[in-house]
Amino acid sequence: MTKLTNRRMALRTLAGVGAAGLAAPHIATAAAHGTNWKIQTSWPGGAGLQIFKDWCATIQEKTGGELSFTPFGANDVVGDFQLYDAVKNGVLDAVNPFTIYAQGIIPAAVFLSSFPLGLRNPHEYDVFYYGLGGLDIARELYAAQGMHFVGPVHHGPNIIHSKVPIRSVDDFAGRKMRLPGGMVAEIFTQLGAETTVLPGSEIFPALEKGTIDVADYVGPAVNYALGFSQVTDYIVMGPPGFMSVYQPVDIMDITVGKASWDALSPEMQQFVEMETHVYSDMHHAAIQKADQEAWAKFEADGTEVTRLSQDDVEIMTEVAVPIWFDYANRDPQAARVFKIILDYMQSGSLGYVDPAMTNGLELKL
Repeated sequence: MTKLTNRRMALRTLAGVGAAGLAAPHIATAAAHGTNWKIQTSWPGGAGLQIFKDWCATIQEKTGGELSFTPFGANDVVGDFQLYDAVKNGVLDAVNPFTIYAQGIIPAAVFLSSFPLGLRNPHEYDVFYYGLGGLDIARELYAAQGMHFVGPVHHGPNIIHSKVPIRSVDDFAGRKMRLPGGMVAEIFTQLGAETTVLPGSEIFPALEKGTIDVADYVGPAVNYALGFSQVTDYIVMGPPGFMSVYQPVDIMDITVGKASWDALSPEMQQFVEMETHVYSDMHHAAIQKADQEAWAKFEADGTEVTRLSQDDVEIMTEVAVPIWFDYANRDPQAARVFKIILDYMQSGSLGYVDPAMTNGLELKL
């Protein structure tokens, strides 16, 4: 073997080491550690679950084995509404829930997630979390519960599936309707619906049996994979460009138990925080792509899309605004979070809420 050949081989080896170092400069001792997290999502199936599993499968390679995720779908380890107990007690290391599910233990969570007629685009929640102090408040509130809120994960608008046509807000009256509870349920209750709370995995059988005849859940791709077109004939949305007036930007998150979080090195904590951004972007884009493909499938199955009017939006807004203030005033931290969002919605940047709409309503800060 010539000196030139030896030199070329050495350079190739150094190049390989350099590339690995650039990919994960903080994991030089990765092989010596090997922490595995059990992480459960709220996705019961479809594109959402597959995207989650695909992301989890990348963690081990990205960290050189220092950290890996074992993913579980909805109900695989615990039920959706037991996720927080499981992560606090160490049954799970981390969870990927819909943030609204935290409202039972953190009242302010109703504003950490999408709420009716609130912020309407994913980037607006990024502004709230990463620009207006929302992330620091979320972490403070979750820490008091023995958990670490890593960051939000974007999904997309929720849509409503129905066995009967709904062409205006009046058509919700008397309908048995699945909703995630809380503020969303109160608004539809005021519109005359008979609301119930069910985890996502129980929606299909409830529709099939006729226990409910209207159900909200996430977006077209996931809902199609869950078989909703087999048990409903209609999809209800807002006016064009406003798919969902009641949860226009569904928010999920990555939340970790305190013990599991504290066991990570500062460098690995930073990696998980950065990777949550990656997952949020990847998840949101992949879901939207799958949604575009799902619309044709719903159409082929004979599903009809009906849309509420702008007048319906105004009616729902009149119902929603006092409910916003009611929920905000139930808890000082909820009021604190809502005030940030309300100021943003009333600012020149958005203008979603005319100040006249809040006349006579006060926040107990």
